[in-house]
Order: sequence, then structure tokens, then C-alpha cells
Amino acid sequence: MSEKKKYFLIQRLTSFAKPYKKYFFIAFACILLLSFLGPFRPYFIGELVDKYIVKQQNRNALFYGSLVVVGILLAEGLLQLISSYFSNLLAQSVIRDLRVKIFNHLMSFRMKYFDKNPVGSMVTRVVSDLEAITEVFSAGIMDISGDLISLIIILSMMFSVNWQLSLMTLIPIPLLVISTRLFAKAMRESFQQERNAVNQLNSFVQERLTGMSIVQLFNRQDQEFSNFQEINKVHRQAHIKAVWATSIFFPVVELLSSLSIAFLLVWGALNVQGKSNTEIKTMYGEIVAFTLWINQLYRPIRQLADKFNILQRGTVRAERIFEVLDQDENVQDAGQLQSVDFNQNILFKNLSFSYDGENDVLKNINLEIPKGKTIAFVGATGAGKSTIVNLLSRFYEFQKGTIQIGAVEIKEIELNYLRSNIAIVLQDVFLFSDTIYGNITLGNKDISIEQVIEAAKAVGAHDFIMKLPDNYHYQIGERGGVLSVGQRQLLAFIRAYVYNPHILILDEATSSIDHESEMLIQKATAELTKGRTSIVIAHRLSTIQNADQIVLLDKGEIREAGNHKELLEKGGFYKRLYDKQFFNQQENETI
Repeated sequence: MSEKKKYFLIQRLTSFAKPYKKYFFIAFACILLLSFLGPFRPYFIGELVDKYIVKQQNRNALFYGSLVVVGILLAEGLLQLISSYFSNLLAQSVIRDLRVKIFNHLMSFRMKYFDKNPVGSMVTRVVSDLEAITEVFSAGIMDISGDLISLIIILSMMFSVNWQLSLMTLIPIPLLVISTRLFAKAMRESFQQERNAVNQLNSFVQERLTGMSIVQLFNRQDQEFSNFQEINKVHRQAHIKAVWATSIFFPVVELLSSLSIAFLLVWGALNVQGKSNTEIKTMYGEIVAFTLWINQLYRPIRQLADKFNILQRGTVRAERIFEVLDQDENVQDAGQLQSVDFNQNILFKNLSFSYDGENDVLKNINLEIPKGKTIAFVGATGAGKSTIVNLLSRFYEFQKGTIQIGAVEIKEIELNYLRSNIAIVLQDVFLFSDTIYGNITLGNKDISIEQVIEAAKAVGAHDFIMKLPDNYHYQIGERGGVLSVGQRQLLAFIRAYVYNPHILILDEATSSIDHESEMLIQKATAELTKGRTSIVIAHRLSTIQNADQIVLLDKGEIREAGNHKELLEKGGFYKRLYDKQFFNQQENETI
């Protein structure tokens, strides 16, 4: 990463601190005062040594001077406390805003983005990367500013007291500068490796934990553990490289600090030759002051290296955060209409769509879905059935053609308003780690528990819910793992029922459930689709025989359309598909 890009990232990060200028100025004012108080203390102690210890002028003044030193130390401690509190308050405020911004940005993305980016990688950005950036504000920028000011003041005071002694003690500084640059380079490389390793580690763990049933079913535990060890090894090596660089650098700093004190003592030894006791005594205060200044001089330099690491890690993580924020993957919601009559025909005109921009999944679809009717899409896997409903909900953006509600194109409708009028029940129902009531309402406070109970009774799920502990307030765990597939599907139907959509989409909603649950869902479907425009996607033709219209898709094109009886009489694609399923069903029943 170039210095110019690094500076740009830091500048962009600090722009998020503008709403919290008050915290910044309080913390910076304390750091500024510390930068003056710290260097002043050695000077004052040197004066005490000269006047009240060496010359023994006034013992009472020495006592009061010692109290002043204690007071300075207490003031430094208080200022450090205040600066630390407000700098951390600033950091947490900025990170809170950044986390909200990136999470909100992620939620606006098209589904295409989530198809090609691992969940673990996104979790890393929202959690781990932002935590690393916290230190940029709490311990990075503030402390670097304070350390630089302290260095300038310490050097100014040293040269004002004795420029020759100052030059002598600064002899090791060029070696320190070289060491710092080498250290910075090593840390930059290790942080890059660490960033990639953390991303891989989070993605790997998240995917394996989510797919643990597959891992255990196919006895992949040993292999996946071996893969985990390899990724963890890379992560460890990245940290070891950083630790190795730190282990070398800090002893070097201590050695150079000791060399400065050694040069100070050599200077003192050389200068006492041929001088009287009175002249030698005048050097005691300077030597004490310079000894303390040398410690103060190297401490900021040593801390600057620490803070540089923080900035280095922060800029690396900030680059990842801004990569997401700069992604133009969100749905282009230019629609403004919020008062559309959804009780109209749905029209697909010359519709074509491709996921990769090259191979069309849908090809020149022309179709009209009459209002209040039920239309079913059938066809082989990959024919484009689910893609059609995804485009209607604007999960993806189609490249050619239009989709209209009556005479209104769906892109002209405000996105949230469009989706609030469409309910989708998927084959793979996703449930949150929440109560049954919370999963049905999705946090919508306008839906009462009475409405949920009424919907559950209509769907036929009330009885099984009442048998659970706490009934509708039962915690179902992550992804609803404590419920059967059929029960999860029923909850999805209740969810659709209480939201009372104008357009209902059932995407393979009965393909993975038992016969008893299917009978309940078919009964609920009849109730739910009554007087409502409904789109049903199904593999099993037995579930859509009563649909007003059946559309058979093949390789992204409409091959046949009509009701069940008409399509059977045609003796085409649908008839062959029906006969094949009917034969397989009879064969299974015989077995």
C-alpha cells in the first residue's frame, strides 16, 4: 500500500469523526497539556538537584519542590485518564456509525453480491475489521500527535540547556530511524498476511459450522480438521512474523536508549577533568535532567512504533471496509411510486436475464398473469422458474424487457413498497434465532399476537404451536433447528398470511415435506390464494393441477401454457413430464 493511499484512507476514516469534534478536542487538549508537563518535569527536577541538594540552599524549599513534582505526576495521571476516556468514546462512536453504515449498505445489495461473496468474509468486515479500526482513534492518531509534540518539546528543552550534551546523546538516533523503517516494512507485510488469513479462517469456520450435517454425514471430520489446521497455521505464521519483528525491534530501542545514557556518562567523565568540585557540582542537575529526558525521548519513539502498527493494521482493515462501502452492488431504487394498485394483471414483456452477463437464463419471456388468478411454473431444474419470481421481487436486475403491474413498470415503484406487497414462501425456509411469534412478525409491531393466532389457525399450525413450551413465545434456536421441515414451512405460510400481500409466491413450498404437512399446506394454500394473484413454482405436478394456468419453461423459454387439462390434451412437453412423474409415483408405491 502506497503512502499516498494510506494517507487517503486515514483522511477518509477521520472524516467519520466530524460529528464528535467535542470528544476530539477534549482528548487532544489533555494530550497537548501532557506534552508540555512531561518534558517540564525533568527540567524542574534538575533545578531541584542543583539548588537544594547540591548547593543545599533551602531544605524547606526542597520539600515543597518535591510536592510540586508529585502534583505534576498526579496532574499527568488525571490528564491521561481524561484523554483515554474521551479518545475511546470518540473511537466507539465512530465505529458504531461505521458499523451501522456498512451493515445498512450490505442490506441494500443485490442478491448477486451475496452469491459470490462468502458470509464469513462479510462477518469479518462488520466485526473484526471494525474492531481493529477502533484503535486508530483510541490509541493511534491521538497518541501519535501527542508523541510528536513531546519529541519536539523535549529536543527544544535539551538544546536550550546544553546543545553539546544534546548532540552527544542523539548519536544513536540515525540507527533508531533505520531500525524503525525496517520494522515498519516487516509489520506491513505481516498485517497483509494476517488480513488474508483472518478472512479465510472466518469463512472456513462459518461454512463448516453451517454445513456440519454434511461434514458428519460424509465422515469429513478428519479432512476438514486437517484443512482447518492448514489455514490456522498460515494465520499463526502471520502473527509469529509480527511477534518476531517486535521481539527484535524493542530490545534494539532499549539498547540505543542505554547507549545514549552511556554517551551522557562519557561526556560527563570527560568534562570533569581539570575542574573544581564547585564546577563539577553544577553538572549534577544537567545530568539528572538529561537522564530523564533520554527516557522520555525514547519512550515516544518506541510508542510511535507501536502506534504505527495500529495505524498500519487500521489502514489495512479500513481498505477492506471501504471496498465494501464503495461497492455499487445495491439495487438501483429510482422508483418513487407508493400508491400503486396491485390488483392488476402482471405483464412480462420481452424479458431476458443473465446472471453472468453472457449466458441468458431467461430468453424473451412474454407472459400475462391475470389479477386474482393462480399461475404455476413447471420445468426441469435450471429452466428459469425461480429466476422469474426473483426478478419480480427485484432481487436481481433484468437486462432486457420490462415487468409491469398493470401499466406501471416495477422499476418505477419504490422498492420497499413493492416488496411489502409481495410475499414469498421458499422451499428452504430461513428462521431466525427468535421466538415463533418474532419469526412470524419479523419485528413488525403492527401485527398483534391475536392476528398471528388467527393466521396459525387458518393455516392449521395452531395445534402444534400450542404443544410447544411457551407456545408462540417458544425460542426455536438458530435456523429453527428444533422444528421439523414441515413445521418450518407452516411458519412461513403464517408469515405470508399475516402480512396479507397482494401477490403471493410459493417457490417449491411443498417439495420437501411429509404427506401430512403437505395436506395442511395445500389447505392453507387454497385459503391464502383465494382472490389473490398467486405464482406457484413446483416440481410435483400433483400440487398445481388446480392452477388457473400452467406455464412450462425449458432452458429459459416458454414452451407451453394452459390449464392442466389443456396441456395434457396437447400431448407435448407437459404431458411427457406428467407421465414420467405419474409412472415414477406408481413404481414407488409398488415398491
